[in-house]
Amino acid sequence: ENIPRVLPDNAKAVIDTNSWEIPEVFRWIQKGGNVNNVEMYRTLNCGVGMVIAVPAADAEKAIELMRAEGENAWLIGTIETAAAGEEQVELRGL
Repeated sequence: ENIPRVLPDNAKAVIDTNSWEIPEVFRWIQKGGNVNNVEMYRTLNCGVGMVIAVPAADAEKAIELMRAEGENAWLIGTIETAAAGEEQVELRGL
């Protein structure tokens, strides 16, 4: 729910759900609560504490800077053009 708040209307975040390991607690919540995959990613962070959007050319540098500060950082997706009325977050890899 938070990612669309920082995107212009004509943009969408394409998230690769296979780009990070989901902590076991989220799998436990999903199983115990009978929550579908899309709702898990939409409502819970599934192990992603913060999303930082930077120009693609700066992505690796941003990751290096975050890791140098002791953070666990990785590339989870891209920003693409969204068609009118299209959802602003697309989950790939489910």
